[in-house]
Amino acid sequence: MKLSYKRLTLHQRIIIEKSLAVGLTYEQIACSIGCHKSSVCRDIRRCPPGKYAAMEATSFAVGHSSDRRSGKSRLQQNCHLRQLVLSKLELRWSPEQIHLYLKKNYCQNTAMQISTESIYYHIHVHAKPELKKLLIDQLRQRRKFRGNVRRGADKRTTIQDPVRIDERPEEVNGRLIPGHWEGDLIMGKDRASAIGTLNERSSRTVIIVSLKARDAGSVRKAFEKEFKTIPRQMKKSLTYDNGTEMAQHKRFTSNTKIQVYFTHPYSPWERPTNENSNGLIRDYFPKGTDFTTITRKRLKQVQNELNERPRKVLDMCTPKEVFQQHVMSGL
Repeated sequence: MKLSYKRLTLHQRIIIEKSLAVGLTYEQIACSIGCHKSSVCRDIRRCPPGKYAAMEATSFAVGHSSDRRSGKSRLQQNCHLRQLVLSKLELRWSPEQIHLYLKKNYCQNTAMQISTESIYYHIHVHAKPELKKLLIDQLRQRRKFRGNVRRGADKRTTIQDPVRIDERPEEVNGRLIPGHWEGDLIMGKDRASAIGTLNERSSRTVIIVSLKARDAGSVRKAFEKEFKTIPRQMKKSLTYDNGTEMAQHKRFTSNTKIQVYFTHPYSPWERPTNENSNGLIRDYFPKGTDFTTITRKRLKQVQNELNERPRKVLDMCTPKEVFQQHVMSGL
């Protein structure tokens, strides 16, 4: 069987390292990781004899690739592609969103396509120091290096008489039925100000709510006002965390006919859409922002920008488009 050419990954190199330790042959190793024997042989020969290490082999391979392609970056050579990528970064699109956008809109022009990692590589490696800082600031996480970080637990206090998420209809979990929302607050500087966030689970639509205060009465009234603008068939339930700002949930349900369900304490992952959306909003309003200085007009500008941004999970459609489709279908 003819195998297509693919570079070895770190995971494959770890398997190679372990396989060598137990005495497997090159052919056996190649079969186990799905590549040609010569690829395994070349990778092993880059390391000192008898001292193959997965991390060192990866470093050698990256260096070798960089030497061969020095000065040949697609973004450096293609001015039109570079300008398009930079313009999308200015709009706070993620590298993955840019990659998928190009793949969808330039499917017949490979010169106008670029991988997610190549965009990150351009930002972190090729860019000049002052440009690198600017580009990193346009990324959502603003990390100086590629990699994951662990997120902390939700520190909110509990609430009285909650209807737990366990009692939520099963249809909410699948996201097929629109009209189910998730909500939370994003705190401002010294927790003296806040904004509300609401997300429709099926379309990933976000609503940013301007708050005069973050007490239970103010939050309830502000959320009720926003829900009044939403078509009836798109208002079925709201899943919230354990913040006491939703203490008037029974009155909220009575006024809006929207049942409120609460997540378990310290379980922010039970509101995944909202957690992800809050991270996107933090890209515009970082920690330490005084929300009393942010106008409602500015909040709605950010809201519209997020709802008009194509999403991979929506097959590169925008939340606004999917939400309108749900409304038109009458679900």
